[in-house]
Amino acid sequence: REGYNNPQVSGENLIGLSRARRPHNAIFVNFDDEEIPTKPLDAAVQTWKKVCTNPVDKKVEEELRKLFEVRPVWSRNAVKANISVHPDKLKLLLPYLAYYMLTGPWRSLWVRFGYDPRKHPEAKIYQVLDFRIRCGMKYGYAPSDMPVKAKRSTYNYSLPITVKKPVSHTVSVHDLKQGLGISAASSAKKPPCSRYKLKESIYIFREGALPPYRQMFYQLCDLNVESLQKIIRRNDGAESECTERDGWCLPKTSDELRDTMSLMIKQIIRSTRPALFSNTTSSEDGKEQMAYESGEDEDDEEEEEEDFKPSDGSENEMETEILDYV
Repeated sequence: REGYNNPQVSGENLIGLSRARRPHNAIFVNFDDEEIPTKPLDAAVQTWKKVCTNPVDKKVEEELRKLFEVRPVWSRNAVKANISVHPDKLKLLLPYLAYYMLTGPWRSLWVRFGYDPRKHPEAKIYQVLDFRIRCGMKYGYAPSDMPVKAKRSTYNYSLPITVKKPVSHTVSVHDLKQGLGISAASSAKKPPCSRYKLKESIYIFREGALPPYRQMFYQLCDLNVESLQKIIRRNDGAESECTERDGWCLPKTSDELRDTMSLMIKQIIRSTRPALFSNTTSSEDGKEQMAYESGEDEDDEEEEEEDFKPSDGSENEMETEILDYV
């Protein structure tokens, strides 16, 4: 109408995503897709070549290539535990060497270009297991009793439709080209070989050790317990069909693995905090189970640490990683 002027647009009066999304040119593949990609998108190649300008970056690229040669399927956390690479650079490097599975038994994992796990029975060891520590009256302890923390507190939650004010430590393309990023000063005391590395507990399950977080995403080959591997290998050499639910494993394999792992966790907690189980009686049998949810949400804005400090925490890769590439 006459005299009306459009309001000035700024970050202070816009409602939108909490952070700007940058295209990283990843290729997403569903379990029921007929073909898998054999090479990266041209844009992914150009983007990586633009930032890969120093010997450190070239060394990281070679290290990741070797990882994919030894093992064609990796979670991002497993990669982070094996090579030291700036998180923002890893987002550019992974789409250059691998594609991302959205659904099926390899969901949330990065697969080497040209490798189709649906055609290789031996790929069952790379399948993913979504494991959540069980808490509630049925199990004898509540979430608050757990010596394992959730990834973040509910009180730190922010809606994915809100705008966060820009901060001063944004990583630019220039920063990435230098191979240091914003953490150069804060990480100066750390050796370059481990500056960004995560602990191996972020992706390996060992008997007698509690997971660092209540929800973890393990690949079957990283369940480092003989009894668990026996469950996985029961049909070795007799795999006949790859299904979206069970992959190359026998039906209900994931359920059996979770049950066995949960029993191991309970035994650890019983040995470290016996008082929790001293008053357990049969009167609890009829009580409603309090299922614990880990607090992961669909837009996890804490997916990368602000100071890029390595963390033990599990990242819900299906929920957070996709958002990095859209």
